[in-house]
Amino acid sequence: MSGLFLLSERALSLKPSATVAVTSRALELRRQGVDVISMSVGEPDFDTPDHVKAAAIAAIESGKTKYTAVNGIPELREAISAKFARENGLSYAPDAVTVTSGGKQALFNAFFALLNPGDEVLIPAPYWVSYPEMVALTGAVPVAVPTSPESGFLLDPDELEARVTPRTRMIVLNSPGNPTGAVFPPEVLRAVAAVAQRHDLVIVTDEMYEHLVYDAEQVSIGLYAPEHTLTINGASKAYAMTGWRIGYAGGPKGVIAAMNALQSQSTSNASSVSQYATLAALSDQAHTAAFVDMARAAYRERRDRIVSGLNGLGLRTPTPQGAFYVMADTTPIHPDELEAARRILDDARVAVVPGTDFAAPGQVRLSYATSMTNIEEVLRRIGGLLG
Repeated sequence: MSGLFLLSERALSLKPSATVAVTSRALELRRQGVDVISMSVGEPDFDTPDHVKAAAIAAIESGKTKYTAVNGIPELREAISAKFARENGLSYAPDAVTVTSGGKQALFNAFFALLNPGDEVLIPAPYWVSYPEMVALTGAVPVAVPTSPESGFLLDPDELEARVTPRTRMIVLNSPGNPTGAVFPPEVLRAVAAVAQRHDLVIVTDEMYEHLVYDAEQVSIGLYAPEHTLTINGASKAYAMTGWRIGYAGGPKGVIAAMNALQSQSTSNASSVSQYATLAALSDQAHTAAFVDMARAAYRERRDRIVSGLNGLGLRTPTPQGAFYVMADTTPIHPDELEAARRILDDARVAVVPGTDFAAPGQVRLSYATSMTNIEEVLRRIGGLLG
């Protein structure tokens, strides 16, 4: 672009996604009437619970459709504070909690509140694609800390500490993780907390998938290093509320105040109606727990089937302990994960996400937030591709 509308260096620094070509191809095939099964979507296939929808309708009918405080309605922040104490053992007062337009905004605000140009941020890989891009937008430097399929993608605290330099400022954790489904056990979290304490580092922990855990214990690292930790969560995954766009964070009051100030100059408050809906999800514990238990049981059954099926086809796939994703080794299809994803799409009519943007070479991510019927058909189609 030239002339008046020259793009900023910040905008130009954003990396184009290597998955765009595959996504565009999948959309084009569907426009042509081709039956493509998507295993790429990172959201629950269940509908939002009825009691949450009813609360939103009641909020609309009672006129709760105006601006709210930038950091969220007091009732919701009180409910989030109680949730942190009840479910995570974390002590965040309501004024140490902020409500955002999705978990992504909570992360974005946190990075811009805490990072300076040249700071280094340690991020276990494979990682969610937005972490390094958000970090880079602040002028800080993302530093990948590799994990392996052989370990179930568990973080090695010694590997983490080996990458600490005088410029290191932050550790970003995501457990249960996207894209791997890894759940870091308490002993790993204690060791990571010790690294943060030894080197005076901030921990930003994304616990969006905390309720979708199957064969492991979900623990918040804030238990082990509360003075170092900012905890990010939201309504999207556990309560099937992705489109409602409610995230939240709890942490030191000074950091939360800075995040609120940033938000006041960007989006201002999250949707008022969505806030009241989330209040119902957090307050009506009986109905919400029943929904979460139902969804988790369905995901577990789907996970077990897709893991056994892919391994049976010769695509090595570790069993994830949380979330609703698997990472499959697709080198038997093609050594390059982007080309493998293209072949799975063109020849098997299945859309998957290549590991390129996750720092996961030779692997693709499949979401099992879909029906068992679709999973069986996907295994049949990929099996046909492999011959």
